[in-house]
Amino acid sequence: MFKGFRQTVLLTIVSRITGLLRDMAFAFFFGANELMDSWVIAFMIPNLARGLFGEGAASSSLIPVYSQELVKDRRSAEQLASTVLSVVFVILAGVVLAGEIIVWVWYFFFSPMSATALKLSLTGIMLPYMILICLEAIAGGVLNSHRHFALPAFAPIILNVVMVVSLYFGSWLFVSNLSAQAYFQACCVIIAGFMQFGSQLIPLKMMDVQVRPAWHIRSEAFKKVIMLMGPMILGLVATQVNTLMDKFIALLFSSSAEKGLSFMFLGREIAYPMYAGTVSRIFYAQRLYQFPFGVFGISLATVVFPIMSADAARKDSAALCATIAKSIKGAIFVAFPATVGLILIRKPLISLLFEHGRFTAQDTILTASIVVCYTIGLTGFFMQQICAKAYYSTQDSHRPMRTTLLAVVLNFILNLILIWPLGAAGLALATSIASYVQVTILLKGLADKFGRKIFDGVVNELVKTVVITLVMSIVAFFVLKLTGSMPKLIQLSIVVIATVFLYLAGAVILKVEMLSLITGRKLLE
Repeated sequence: MFKGFRQTVLLTIVSRITGLLRDMAFAFFFGANELMDSWVIAFMIPNLARGLFGEGAASSSLIPVYSQELVKDRRSAEQLASTVLSVVFVILAGVVLAGEIIVWVWYFFFSPMSATALKLSLTGIMLPYMILICLEAIAGGVLNSHRHFALPAFAPIILNVVMVVSLYFGSWLFVSNLSAQAYFQACCVIIAGFMQFGSQLIPLKMMDVQVRPAWHIRSEAFKKVIMLMGPMILGLVATQVNTLMDKFIALLFSSSAEKGLSFMFLGREIAYPMYAGTVSRIFYAQRLYQFPFGVFGISLATVVFPIMSADAARKDSAALCATIAKSIKGAIFVAFPATVGLILIRKPLISLLFEHGRFTAQDTILTASIVVCYTIGLTGFFMQQICAKAYYSTQDSHRPMRTTLLAVVLNFILNLILIWPLGAAGLALATSIASYVQVTILLKGLADKFGRKIFDGVVNELVKTVVITLVMSIVAFFVLKLTGSMPKLIQLSIVVIATVFLYLAGAVILKVEMLSLITGRKLLE
C-alpha cells in the first residue's frame, strides 16, 4: 500500500504542479471575466464525464469485479475489461452525438446571447473529449488492479503540458484575439485526450493484458459491473456534481453587461448577488483546494481501492477492516494540516500564482474568500472518497448513491440560501457542509456493517494530529507575520518549509503511525 501511495503521490504532485502552471497561464492570458467563465463551463461539461462514467462509475464498478475474475481466470478478466471499454465507448459516442446536435441546433437556430453562443461553440468542440478521457480512466483502473499506478497518475500531466504549450502558442498566433485563443485551446484539448488514452495502452500491452473490442454483455461478470455502475454514477461524484452546480448557479445569479445588474422575480427587482467573473474565481479557488485533495486524497483512495477489493474478493473481513481503518487515519493525517495551512497562506498564494496579466488584486481578494470555504471541507472530501471505495470494494453501491443524492439536494438548497449573504463563498461553504453530512452517514453505515474495527486506532491518531496541527498553525501564523515584507515567493517558501518540517517532526515525536505513508516504515509495531 505504502509504495503504491508514494509513487502515485509523487506523480500526482507533478500533475498538480503542471496543473497550477496551466491555471497560471489561464489567469495571465484570460483573467477572471466572461470569456474565462465560458471556457470553464464548456470544459467542465465533458470533463465531468470522467467522474460520472470513468473514475466514478465504469472504473470503480469494474475494479472489484475484475479483481474477482483475476483470482479465477485471467482470460475472463481481460474479456470483461474489453467489454466494458467497448460498451462505454458506444454509449458515450451516442451521448456525444446527441449533445453535438443539441449544441449546434441551439447555436444556429435560437440566436443565443453572445456569451451563451461562446459557451455552446466551445462545448461543441470539446464534447468528444468525454469519450477519450473516460476510456483513459477505465484503462487506468485495469492497470491499478494489476498494482500499476504510474502511468494512470501520469495521464493528467499530458493534458496540462499540452494546454500550457497551446496557451502560449495561441497567444502568439492570435495576438489579442481572446476568442480565437479559446477556440484554439479547445481543439488542443482533443489532441491531449488522444495522447492520454494512448498512454494507458502502452503499459497494458507491456503487461500482456489483452484489451480489444468485445461485446460479451451476457456474462455474469459484466452484469455485475452494470448493476454496480448505475448507483456508482452518483455515488462517487458528490463533490464533482456539487462543484459543477456551484458554477452553474454562479453563472445564473451573476450580473453581466448583457444581463444587467438585477432581475425581476414575482414583480420585484432583485440585485444579482454575484458579478461577472465569479465562475472563473470559483475555478481558480477549486484548483487550490484540489491540489492537496488530488495529491493525497485521490491518490490514497486510488491505491487502497484495489487492496480493499482484493480483501473483499478473498472474503478477508479482518484485512478489509484494517485497510479501512488505515485509510481513515491516513486521510486525517494529511487533511488536517492541509486545511489549516491552505487557509493561512491563501492570499499570498493566490497573489503569487494568479495575480498577473488580466488577473487583478481585486480578483485575489474575492478568490481568497472562496478558497477558505472550500478548504473547510477538505477532510470531508478526503473521507468521501475513502468511504465510497470501502462500500464499492464489497460491491455495495446503493448506500453511497443514496447519500450522494442527499448531499446534492442539500448543497442545492444551501447554495440558494447562502449566496445572498456570502456570495460565491456561500456556494463553496454549501459544498463543504454537504460533504460532512454525507461522510457522517457513510461512516455510520460502515460501522453498522463491519463493527467498530474500522475505527481501530483512529481516535488516538486524531488526537495526535490535532495537537501537531495546532502547534504548526500557531508557528505558521507568526512566521507569516514576520515575513510579511518579503517577496511572496520567499515568504511562502519559508512558511511551507518550516511548517512541513515542524509537522513531520511532531509526527515522529508523537509516533504517529501514518507517517509511514511518507517514510514507508512503521513507527509503531
